[in-house]
Amino acid sequence: MRKLKSKIKIYEPDPKFKDPLVTRFVNHLMKNGKKTRAYTIFYNCINEIEKKNNKKEKSGLKIWKEALDNVMPHVEVRSRRIGGSNIQVPTQIPPYVKVTKAMKSLINCARERNEKKMSKKLAGEILSAYKKEGASFKKRENIHKMAEANKAFSHFKF
Repeated sequence: MRKLKSKIKIYEPDPKFKDPLVTRFVNHLMKNGKKTRAYTIFYNCINEIEKKNNKKEKSGLKIWKEALDNVMPHVEVRSRRIGGSNIQVPTQIPPYVKVTKAMKSLINCARERNEKKMSKKLAGEILSAYKKEGASFKKRENIHKMAEANKAFSHFKF
């Protein structure tokens, strides 16, 4: 067997919401090992979401989780060399990887936004992903369109 299965890491729950998914998100958000700073950015972002959201039926954490679900890709295309040419083969993404790709997409698209503070950038990106718009949602749609266009090559599995 060439590839080893990667071990799924178990995360500690975060201090405020007691949710391991939040810790995982904060780990992706963190730069230079500054975890407390990443936590403050995330918590300020959730507060910002609750301020901006006029409907008080959902908490900021639920909106964040729905935004993650909206950004999560289900298929991706991988390049495979067959008969002297490279073919884009659509493949299913494992559930653990789906979440990671969604988190990284949200964070990277938030960093490219034009606002002053990272918490406001992140809150804006999460709200736009919740409404099924924004850069991270477009990225997911493009991935799905590429997979749909290369559906004919789906029998070339890895």
